Amino acid sequence: MSFADWLLAAALLTGHPPVDLHDPGAIHQQFATLRLPMISLAIEWEILDPRETRHLLARQEDFWNDLQELRRRYQELSDAPPLSDALRFPDRSVVNELLVFNRAYRKYLEDRQPLDAVHAHELRTVQQEVDDLYQIWDAVRDARCDYYYVKVRRQALKRLKELLTPEAYQRGELPPHVPTWRFQRVP
Repeated sequence: MSFADWLLAAALLTGHPPVDLHDPGAIHQQFATLRLPMISLAIEWEILDPRETRHLLARQEDFWNDLQELRRRYQELSDAPPLSDALRFPDRSVVNELLVFNRAYRKYLEDRQPLDAVHAHELRTVQQEVDDLYQIWDAVRDARCDYYYVKVRRQALKRLKELLTPEAYQRGELPPHVPTWRFQRVP
């Protein structure tokens, strides 16, 4: 593989092809020399999971469609954090346990509403807070799920970054999994 092959692969993945890809001859000719550089770059740029190479950029006749998919990912994930950011946050098994409690607490609030009409509005407010916290912790769980493809994990990190303040994201600081500020102390 020459340096020119790597440059062309990068240009194709970023959407700036210097060749006419609508010409079937050009596609077939380019596939053989560009397949490996494109796979390498796509994996390095975290837009392709190594496990996906069994079906993405695997067949010459699918080259154009696969290229379009990788270009979409390149654009979609251009502002997504790298996968290494996931290591700032708790392990998936810990997050799963916290989310089980979150859902149980939500169910408690839901069941209590018909029985407590006086506090129904407040209970709905707390339920919304529980749901908002669930969204944050669910994004952490998806980001820390090793068997999800790179695309899904980076999308989760992007969502998490949008849900937290920039400072909290950088420090890996998460809010509680339920609105503990609503809990009352029992003497």
